[in-house]
Amino acid sequence: MAEKKYIGNKEKWMFGLGAAGQGMIYAMMSGFISDYYSNVLGLSQLFIMMLMLLARVWDAINDPLMGIIIDHKTTRWGKMKPYILFASVPIAVLSILMFFSPKLSGTPLMIYAAVIYVLWGMAYTVADVPFWGLTNIMTPNAEERSSLISFTKIINSVGSAMPNVFIFIAGLVLPAILGVSDGILFDIWKFRMVSIAIVVVGIILYVNSYFHIKERAIPPVKKRQPGEPSQLKRLFSCKPMVLVLISGVLSFGRYMFAAATPHVARFAFYLGDKTAFLGMNPEQKLAAFQKSYSGVILIFNLCSVVGMFGAMLVMPFLMKKFDFKKIMITTCLAGAVASIPTTLVGWFTGNLYPCIPFILISCIPIGVINVLIFAMICDCLDYMELTTGYRDNGLGAACSGFINKLGNAVSTSSISLVYLLIGFSPVAVEESMNSKAAETAVHVAKAAFEYAPKERFGVFALITIIPGVSLLLCAIPMFFYQISGKKKEEMIAQLQAKREAEGVTVAE
Repeated sequence: MAEKKYIGNKEKWMFGLGAAGQGMIYAMMSGFISDYYSNVLGLSQLFIMMLMLLARVWDAINDPLMGIIIDHKTTRWGKMKPYILFASVPIAVLSILMFFSPKLSGTPLMIYAAVIYVLWGMAYTVADVPFWGLTNIMTPNAEERSSLISFTKIINSVGSAMPNVFIFIAGLVLPAILGVSDGILFDIWKFRMVSIAIVVVGIILYVNSYFHIKERAIPPVKKRQPGEPSQLKRLFSCKPMVLVLISGVLSFGRYMFAAATPHVARFAFYLGDKTAFLGMNPEQKLAAFQKSYSGVILIFNLCSVVGMFGAMLVMPFLMKKFDFKKIMITTCLAGAVASIPTTLVGWFTGNLYPCIPFILISCIPIGVINVLIFAMICDCLDYMELTTGYRDNGLGAACSGFINKLGNAVSTSSISLVYLLIGFSPVAVEESMNSKAAETAVHVAKAAFEYAPKERFGVFALITIIPGVSLLLCAIPMFFYQISGKKKEEMIAQLQAKREAEGVTVAE
């Protein structure tokens, strides 16, 4: 059973493209919602920070609930596939509404933002948990499963980069098309148009996967016997799983590059002639600012492509040759070390270009951890099946989803926290700019070099110091993780023998 391959190339690619579509939509939200709430809608940093954290507390409840529902319910359309269809429409509608805020202000606007954000998270949970849980039932072959996860995560990450590409193109093209000099008005239309494009393409790719995926290794639903531990107790009694969860949560810094890049592009670096910018009129300043903004995002996107995607491309080879544990520890420590020169070079030069090599290295752990965390959760499910007789695929996928959501929430909240710590308020900046041009009532563009050094460095620290500390912390639990080396080989062999003895069958 362990050597047989079950998944054909077409099925693998269709599943991967579905993951790309899902990644596009999630990246649009996670990568730009903080920038949109802070610098476009003008919501307070304290509100944004509390919203992100409280919403994730709710996710701590509904993610495991979704996993438990999946493990205890098999519909007539399948176990996990149907949720791809059920959740697609709510996700599409809420994703667009998130960037189509009505003409509200103050408390009504905060209520609107909070309701849409929380509902979006709930709808996404309904789609995310079963989708990634499919990797456990598409094949019972652990090696094929690891290969599928690695491949799918690569395609998912390609999809996750698309919002940055769309934003870059919009920043270059839309100023001439819209013909507006108001930076806020421009940003409103930019986010609206990009969100629609992302949702349309992403949902088509995501829903299409439903028609090409086959559920083969569906474990029978076992009723809990009196005296046996509950699903959650089994989960938290599994030491390897707990260590993976702790490590995954501590790796939140890997999400800072996506969440903080728009802020860095606004407030930390300006790519252009500073003297020429000061002499421009409002329309010219807007065009110059958008060109710089798009350029910084492009640089970070390219660093992600080379660093993150490069790492993910070699992951199938590394996962065959080395222990997951060793790969994780080595990569995290290397990423933490790379954050030091990035911080120093950025601080002393005030120039983005010399930082690029170090940013590229810092992006490598993102790709490695994206693949390894989920692969290690699947190994923990194997361990739990061997030791308890239960395989809680839904709950395992929920753990992966929760790590991702909590990581994104902590990273986004960190942005607001840093703003509060350095006393930087984008809302106050915009109000000040507006008051200076009261006769025209527009928000003129302001370049990054016009902000105080403390403010610029504080924003820059979001993609240097915070990720470095996070990666260092992430490595610590891995030193105690034991499903590796010969122990893992023995576990797989024992599980295979157990399945054969129990007569477990797999659909072709």
